[in-house]
Amino acid sequence: MSEGYEALRRGAAFLDVSARGRIVARGRDRARLLHNLSTNEVKKMMPGSGCYAFLLNPQGRIQADLHLLCFDEHFLIETDSELRDKVQQHIRRYIIADQVELEDVTARTSEIAIEGPGAAAALVALNSPIPGSDYSHLAWGDATVASMSLTGQPGFRLFCGPEKAAELLHQLASAGAKPATEGDIRQVRIENGKPRYGEDIRENSLPQETQQMHAVSFTKGCYLGQEIVERIRAQGHVNKKLVRVEIEASEAPPAGTKLTANGAEAGEITSGVYSPEFAKVVGLAYVRTPHANSATELQAGDARVLVR
Repeated sequence: MSEGYEALRRGAAFLDVSARGRIVARGRDRARLLHNLSTNEVKKMMPGSGCYAFLLNPQGRIQADLHLLCFDEHFLIETDSELRDKVQQHIRRYIIADQVELEDVTARTSEIAIEGPGAAAALVALNSPIPGSDYSHLAWGDATVASMSLTGQPGFRLFCGPEKAAELLHQLASAGAKPATEGDIRQVRIENGKPRYGEDIRENSLPQETQQMHAVSFTKGCYLGQEIVERIRAQGHVNKKLVRVEIEASEAPPAGTKLTANGAEAGEITSGVYSPEFAKVVGLAYVRTPHANSATELQAGDARVLVR
């Protein structure tokens, strides 16, 4: 068990995540365009608020996930590094007569994650303000503090200039936070059942399949792919769901491992890790809806799998 993993679980851990994508959207039509392209409510957002959302294609399939942070004169679009170009291309495809400008600011900004049950206390020790609700954000001098989590633990994100990042990392360490690795982050994320686009959420996934419904507003009106999402809600179900599973094995099965129920195919694993916290292998899997209830028993080869 690494120091970073233990800090994520019991204290506070930090990681420089500046490789993630950061795109600024400006122009008088920015809110309307982003509202019409994303699954969450954007038009009603006020400066200081934020949300998590999907970008869909016309068939309702998830093309990207992202965070939207609302500022006085712009939106900050924050996304996975592997989605950075894709998100810009997707949005630009639909800029026709809209007055909207996109600027990729990834290279000239920095981003630091601090997560764990002690994350807020570590920031308070540095006289940082603490945002009060999910995805909300506050100014902290020339930096911004947002309530966001990579792992599903209590967490915050610090946005600043590259010249400020080294100082903040040093201050976080002085406040008792421990450095974490990408491996620590992934381990705790999967333990908490938090999916990642490209690993658990796929380009052909439907929003309801992922069960990440905090990314979707059903009252906002029309947006790209909305007809499919609404049709699924009216029908009341999808054929498969992304669920957390516990696996009785010494090592995590590889992604794509098939799950069965009474010999019949029931789903497949998308990610897995050995969990020191639970002393067993945990993972995420797409499971056929009849088998997606908690405590349902499945098989992965000879290994017993429980939906949790």
